[in-house]
Amino acid sequence: MAYSKIGIIGAMKEEIEKFHALLMEPKETVKAGITFVQGQFHGRPIVLCKSGVGKVNAAVTTQLLIDMFGVESIVFTGVAGAVNPGLNVGDIVVSTECLQHDMDVTALGFPRGTIPYEATSLFVADSGLRALAYEVSKEHFDGHVMEGRVLSGDQFIASRDTVSTLYNELQGACVEMEGAAVAQVCCMNDIPFVVIRSMSDKADGSAHVNFAEFTQLASENSFRIVETMLQRLE
Repeated sequence: MAYSKIGIIGAMKEEIEKFHALLMEPKETVKAGITFVQGQFHGRPIVLCKSGVGKVNAAVTTQLLIDMFGVESIVFTGVAGAVNPGLNVGDIVVSTECLQHDMDVTALGFPRGTIPYEATSLFVADSGLRALAYEVSKEHFDGHVMEGRVLSGDQFIASRDTVSTLYNELQGACVEMEGAAVAQVCCMNDIPFVVIRSMSDKADGSAHVNFAEFTQLASENSFRIVETMLQRLE
């Protein structure tokens, strides 16, 4: 699999600002209100962008990366809320697949998370990117890394009951607001992807307290992983 030109997406400024500091020969392009920065990162061509929060922003950004910039793979990096009870703040989740937890057509007999009349609603990460992300994560954060299902929805989860449902019914490892949209667009375009999330909170009643405090730490953790990945990709 070719990974020569990579799109790097974060939803928030904090999640991508460390990449800007190391990006050589940056060239900005603005489309649909999104700033895309092309440049060299450790000698590899990348396109860096902040999608904004939510699935629509993430989907638009991903399609533009593919159509306008010809990226050959996409890495989404940033923070998430822990759903699996074995995860703590600062731990890493590498996506095995992504699912939209707020896609709910159960009234018509579809299981929760199912996109009606589509071939699949579960979008599987690229095996090569996933394996490398997990390997690098284990090196940096041994004992604090999990592969698992990333759940996405246009909701900030801050309820223990909701967390329990997402874990028990949808087998989620973590929950956030963009990854499944990126994953779906990548799968529709046959573009390899992986989502790497560092836990900023426990997605329970304390989420509003933890989020601001730990977002910076979690973003730094994600950056260390993606930086090492880019240095090692063939």
